[in-house]
Amino acid sequence: MPDLPSPDEIEAARTPAGGWKRDQLAAWGVPWPPPKGWKDELTERWKAARQDGAPPPRASPADFAQETLDFG
Repeated sequence: MPDLPSPDEIEAARTPAGGWKRDQLAAWGVPWPPPKGWKDELTERWKAARQDGAPPPRASPADFAQETLDFG
């Protein structure tokens, strides 16, 4: 299962050019090309999991990009 990164981990993974590598996004369960809103969706999922009182999640469902993200 892919890791669900914290907002700091997302920012730390930026390339010197300011983007993200395809393999890094794949590790987080984000499809290529990354759809609009992918970073906000990962951040919101991470925050929601922490608000529930659970420890920060380290994985998301395998179908994360297809069923969870609403890019419509």
